[in-house]
Amino acid sequence: MDFRFHSMKVLVIEDEQLLLQNILSYLAKENYICDSADNFNSAFEKIAFNDYDCYVVDIMLGDYNGLTLIENLKKANKEGGVIIISAKNSLDDRLNGLNIGADDYLTKPFHLSELNARIKAILRRRQNKGFKNLVFNEILIDLDSQDTFVNDVKLELTTKEFQLLKYFVINKNRVIKKQSIVDHLWSDEYNFSSYDFIYTHLTNLRKKLSNSGCKDYIRTIYGLGYKFSESE
Repeated sequence: MDFRFHSMKVLVIEDEQLLLQNILSYLAKENYICDSADNFNSAFEKIAFNDYDCYVVDIMLGDYNGLTLIENLKKANKEGGVIIISAKNSLDDRLNGLNIGADDYLTKPFHLSELNARIKAILRRRQNKGFKNLVFNEILIDLDSQDTFVNDVKLELTTKEFQLLKYFVINKNRVIKKQSIVDHLWSDEYNFSSYDFIYTHLTNLRKKLSNSGCKDYIRTIYGLGYKFSESE
């Protein structure tokens, strides 16, 4: 299952010039057709006269709020997906954006690969109605088919390996105790005298991810458990 998004049109609305140019350069290399606006009025005009597959919207545009642009998008029945980017990790902004129709919210600073993964996830969902997935950088987990993809290439996992990876991605950047993993994945199936079986499943999962070209995000927090994170 190899997804390609050639000729997908993306409008990037961002008033910080360096970030805007970095986003445009990165997405162009990923074969997107990119358009841009660095102020509210320019963005408003491009939205009015063009259609895009995805809109990347900074909600802080000088004296204007990008949420107004999203409201206009929805009033105009534009079908493209919407990703909010913001320097403010504000719960209110996040909820407001999602409530008026945004698909996702990304807090600055972020990796361009993360933005790309979010865009791909939105495009997949819109191309496959009802498609649900989890995305973490190059990893995509299809919750409907229970398939896992690394850089768009399907990864063969056992049921427990899939459940373990899904649990990690859902709880990314959080320390997860070994007992929590047991409780979630095995429940009352067995009474274990040690956690060696977790290590076995973890070793196999890590090996499959590595062999597929995936970075190693599984961190061992000695004395506590594990953390799925980009940071050490």
